[in-house]
Amino acid sequence: MGLFSLEPLLPQLLSFQGLALAAALLLGVLCLSARRTRRPGEPPLIKGWLPYLGEALNFQKNPLGFMKTLQKQHGDTFTVLLGGKYITFILDPFQYQSVMKNRKLSFRTFTNKLLRKAFSIKKLETNDDLNDELHICYQLLQGKSLDILTENMMQNLRQVLELHLLKATDWVMTPLLAFCNSVMFEITFTTIYGKSLAGGTKKFTTELRDDYLKFDDKFPYLVSDIPIELLGNVKSIRRKLIKNLTSEHLAKIQGWSEVVQMRQDILEKYYTLEDLEIGAHHLGFLWASVTNTIPTMFWAMYYLLQHPEAMAVLRDEIDHLLQSTGQKKGSGFPIHLTREQLDSLVYLESTILEVLRLCSFSSIFRFVQEDLTIHSEPQDYCLRKGDLVAIFPPALHYDPEIFEAPEEFRFNRFVEDGKKKTTFFKKGKKLKCYLMPFGTGASKCPGRFLAIIEIKQLLVVLLTYFDLEIIDDKPIEANCSRFLFGIRHPASDVLFRYKVKS
Repeated sequence: MGLFSLEPLLPQLLSFQGLALAAALLLGVLCLSARRTRRPGEPPLIKGWLPYLGEALNFQKNPLGFMKTLQKQHGDTFTVLLGGKYITFILDPFQYQSVMKNRKLSFRTFTNKLLRKAFSIKKLETNDDLNDELHICYQLLQGKSLDILTENMMQNLRQVLELHLLKATDWVMTPLLAFCNSVMFEITFTTIYGKSLAGGTKKFTTELRDDYLKFDDKFPYLVSDIPIELLGNVKSIRRKLIKNLTSEHLAKIQGWSEVVQMRQDILEKYYTLEDLEIGAHHLGFLWASVTNTIPTMFWAMYYLLQHPEAMAVLRDEIDHLLQSTGQKKGSGFPIHLTREQLDSLVYLESTILEVLRLCSFSSIFRFVQEDLTIHSEPQDYCLRKGDLVAIFPPALHYDPEIFEAPEEFRFNRFVEDGKKKTTFFKKGKKLKCYLMPFGTGASKCPGRFLAIIEIKQLLVVLLTYFDLEIIDDKPIEANCSRFLFGIRHPASDVLFRYKVKS
């Protein structure tokens, strides 16, 4: 994507080789970015004063504030130069559906380039059949298959927490993000990929997690136009992860989910069994499974720890459900909740949706395949082939006309008269899209249901069996390096403590 800050890369750029590569990279686009001017009928063009980078640094400092400023100055549609890419942002929520349905705007072209840069998956760019077959696998993240995943996830959650946490009869203090990293990664991996045949699952998942977190930390740079050679040891870490997820290594793991088995069967049709790119596909799938659930869980716990009144309401709601289903809290984790029962916890779901509203800074991208005209108010705009079009949902999520006091965490914002609230308005008109952490339309995240269920399950268990308190009662800043990709990560960790309820 080419969206990055130079500051973390200065050590690499200062090397002789780094300077040569950086110079070649910048000179290659310098003339191009300098020559571009706004044509008649095109949206307002904001290039900034920095060649190539354009407004990327200003954007990264305060993504939402910067976008709001541009919106006030130029209206709901404008084109910005960000890291060598010209991106036309559409901020009018009543335009979202028509823009995203335009067949001249390609989601696949954008994602295939991203997958090549981040995970070294190359064949998708040239093989539509492989693309189509892998897309069919996503049906196994819904319906009865989702029920099976939900059940397996609860069993894995029991094992992880019983082994590591139920000994905590006295207060145990730990960093919150590290806790979420450890628990969420292990639960997700064992649910989707299973456990080692030879034992040693904990050791394998711990090493895999540690390497994964190092890889994920560099993800914003991996999808940029920065040569991977300038990113330190991330290339070797990626190769190690891919090797650990090849067919040979995965054959030593039992309990694959249906979706992983189907994906593996498809990949074996298009690759030899020894091809490393099979491991690259699995790395991409694993990344998609945990990269946003971990920080979402962090923020959910952080906000609840900061708001004990919200935690009390959620505990009361969970207790009422357990009583109505004849379940009693005892030693271990005897409780069992179905997907439908989890979905009936309206205040729990509202809390998670509120966290997603506050913390999701994803954008929804499309690649402009040919010159076209988009229809909007108050005028139509021409878009250029080769540019990107983006919807920026945080502008919607933080709109005070839609959400009162949008900067505040309100756990019950999505509850009305004891039921889920789904009606929100702008300019007196009902919004079809009012919350978009998972994208929209055909490209909407297929794993969203599993992600929400996992967060619900873990919160239910923690709130039911543990006393929880925050230690560092301080505001946590968000890391803006992922300002167009997914859930914002915290810029620092925070200490909390827990113990089993007596």
